[in-house]
Amino acid sequence: MLNAVEKIEPKDVRLARRDFPIFQQEMNGQPLVYLDTASSAQKPQSVIDKMKHVMEGHYANIHRGLYEFSQITTSEYEAVRAKVAAFIHTPSEDNIVFTRNATEAINLVAQSWGRRFLSEGDEILISEMEHHANIVPWQLLRDQTGVVLKVVKVTDNGELDLDDLQSKLSKRTRLVSIVHISNSLGTVNPVQKIREMVKAYDANIRVLFDGSQAVVHGGADMRVIDPDFYVFTGHKLYGPSGIGVLYGKIDLLNQMPPYQGGGDMIDTVTFDNTTYKPAPHKFEAGTPAILEVIGLGAALDYMEQYSNLDIYDHEQELLRHLTDEIKLIDNINISGQASDKAGIISVYFSDVHMSDVAMILDQQGVAVRSGHHCCMPLMEKFGIEGTLRMSFGMYNNHEDVERAVAALQKAMRMLA
Repeated sequence: MLNAVEKIEPKDVRLARRDFPIFQQEMNGQPLVYLDTASSAQKPQSVIDKMKHVMEGHYANIHRGLYEFSQITTSEYEAVRAKVAAFIHTPSEDNIVFTRNATEAINLVAQSWGRRFLSEGDEILISEMEHHANIVPWQLLRDQTGVVLKVVKVTDNGELDLDDLQSKLSKRTRLVSIVHISNSLGTVNPVQKIREMVKAYDANIRVLFDGSQAVVHGGADMRVIDPDFYVFTGHKLYGPSGIGVLYGKIDLLNQMPPYQGGGDMIDTVTFDNTTYKPAPHKFEAGTPAILEVIGLGAALDYMEQYSNLDIYDHEQELLRHLTDEIKLIDNINISGQASDKAGIISVYFSDVHMSDVAMILDQQGVAVRSGHHCCMPLMEKFGIEGTLRMSFGMYNNHEDVERAVAALQKAMRMLA
């Protein structure tokens, strides 16, 4: 741990772009403007180099090999668990379970905790702004066990209706599972307040937050949020795909049965009986995503060079710039105007289709996302087919905003 004398000043986030090799390329003959970080972030050179180094230098399977390469790779892999624990400020690295992604992490909770502790008539609260990954696993559990799903409303400006949440809590509520930051609207939900509200009603209700956007657009401190479960994914955090994280309170993880069975999660096996390792390892069956975990560790190392507050302020500045410019363009409507938003803005159009606009932007080197963003119930609520979404990462700048705005203006002129 660094003392006051050794404290290192964070790097200037405005210079981060030079660390991402993809921006040395063009798209359709134009310098790349990448505004799809909410879907998946680009990767810094240090992450690419680290994964390449492992593949070229000492790749081996982990945990059981006594030879040098296996020992080195095992050490690097397990060190990442401690890095993740430090990154989200957990009590112990034993709170950290590696999964393939945030979706699998939610499915793990549903199928392990849910099937063990929930029964017919028990209630789970989700919201209208949830990603499909925080809807479908609970529907599967409902079909298996007879639990009841209750949906908390979202206001017209894209905020969670806390009064509706309060009214839907009941003596049968067992779990509240809510997104921390909406991937579609950019709404930052007051997760600490939600947890306090739920626990004040009944301390035995479990709380899960989907933090896939929060860990990259503002950070997530488990000491402050204090959920029972928290999930996120590596590929939005400047790391590789194929790796996610489930944070769980250790007493809950210890009570939950294994989610999958197979190598690496076992203690002993006979044809009559199997015993399992303690949490978190009992949830990590089979050969894990070795490279991807180490790549996630490299991404966290990279982000440690910057201040979370500086990243947040930088993205907020870009968000304000883009929002102000879009409001000046006729026939473009902003979907979701919550008072607290992350670096995500979604728009829809009065007379043209979002996909036509996205394709014109593509030809001008501007990469955005169009569609329902895995939030079909939310789009149905607002009475729209989908939106064109622009989302910022630490590598974006004001020139990106100006070029995106110019591309939008050109698209509106062409499609008018």
